This record gives sequence, C-alpha cells and structure tokens, in this order.
Amino acid sequence: MNMLGQIVAAKRDEIAAAQCRLPLAACRAAAAAAPRDRRDFAAAIRAPGIRIIAEIKRASPSRGDIDTGLDPAAVARAYAAGGAAALSVLTEPAFFKGSAADLQAARRAVTLPALRKDFILDPYQLYETAALGADAVLLIVRILPDPLLGELHALARELGLDVLTEVYDDDDARRANAVGADLVGINNRNLASFDTDVDHAARLAAHIRPGACVVALSGIASADDIRRNQSAGITRFLVGETLVRAPDPTALLRSWTSIHAP
Repeated sequence: MNMLGQIVAAKRDEIAAAQCRLPLAACRAAAAAAPRDRRDFAAAIRAPGIRIIAEIKRASPSRGDIDTGLDPAAVARAYAAGGAAALSVLTEPAFFKGSAADLQAARRAVTLPALRKDFILDPYQLYETAALGADAVLLIVRILPDPLLGELHALARELGLDVLTEVYDDDDARRANAVGADLVGINNRNLASFDTDVDHAARLAAHIRPGACVVALSGIASADDIRRNQSAGITRFLVGETLVRAPDPTALLRSWTSIHAP
C-alpha cells in the first residue's frame, strides 16, 4: 500500500472512532448550532494580485517533522501580517500531526478565512468541519469515487463551506469539471510517489474548465517559483512548509505578494 493508501485507511479508522464518540445525528446538530461568522474564502482567493493560502503544518509524510511545537495562533497572526489571503490548517493527526484545535486557534487569532485541510471521505466530516467553524474544506478527487465526490461537493456548499477541489492529472480535472468545481487546486505533488514538480500546475491548468479559479498546491518555495507560474497565468498558491520553516514568514509573504505582473 502506498502512502496515500495508508493515510486513507487510517482516516477511515479515525472517522469510525469519531462516530462512536459523537454519532452522526449529534454531529449534524452541532454543525447546525455552531455560530457562523462566515468569511468568504472564495472571494479572498479570487481577488486580484498574487494570492497566497498560507498553511499551518506541523509535519508531513514526505518531509517528516517540520515544527511540531508551533503555536497556530502566532503563526496565523504572522501570516495575516504578511498579506496572506487565507489560511489552510492541517487537521490530520496521524501523519501530519494536526488537529481540530489547531484550526480553531488559528482562525480565532485573525480575520482571514480558514480552510480545513484533511482527507475527507465521508459526509460526517463535513458536518464536523462546519461545527469547527471552518470557512472552506479540501476535497481530493483522487480518493473519492464519482458519486461520492458529487455528494460531498454539494453537501459542503449546502453547509456554507467553500470547496477547494484538488486534482493531479487530466482525469482528475475532468471529474472536478463534471461536479462544477469553481476553486481547483492543482497539486504539484504526486500523492502516490510524493515527487514534486513546481511546473506541473501550469501544464495542467488548460484542462480546468473556463471560469474556475486555479490554485497551485505544493512545492512553491521561492519568488522564482511564483514568477514561473505567474508567467503561465497562475497567480494563486497554497504554501506550507516553506512558510513554516521561514525565519520571518511575514517578510517572505510580503515579498511574494508584492510581485507585480510581468
């Protein structure tokens, strides 16, 4: 089993355990009762200029520990000061060492919209996401069969969550187009091998339906990476490890978001 398969298998166990602790009906009730201070993730990403979704990420399977002791609120404030358009917060515990508490602490610290980044496989997780107060959720096409992909995409929108739909290849793009995805993240990282190619998103962007907003995910580490993608028409990025490791993420974000069109 490759790494993605291991993550998905562990996630299924995690969902089953969560449902034992809090049954679906109770989770749905929690989502309905949660205060909704909704922040428009899609509008924040679609605004003009270089738009960066700044990620709070403690670890990853490909890179190991990044900063397991980070303070999500402090990191969120640093990102906001640097001009980030939105936050992405890892909540997956087994492989990325994230948590729901990280998401809630980060979102409380700033006024930016927050994406819950996790491996969503079941409607239960969307009710959970709404109950947590997230503004958006990631759906990974590669791990979802077609009927379920459409169901989850529609339910997320019904719950008031924006959806960042992640694709890797042209078949993923076709399936994302079919469900009407309007925010499409093209992963530069192959989730089977975890190899990264920062030019991959620029090549695949032509397969995304007109009008959809394209975000390059993974591997962005320098102003040169930003400019190379910008020259191909991509101006929106999700960046995690480079920002978490940066001595001054605020300054780095300011330098990237100030890059002008060529």
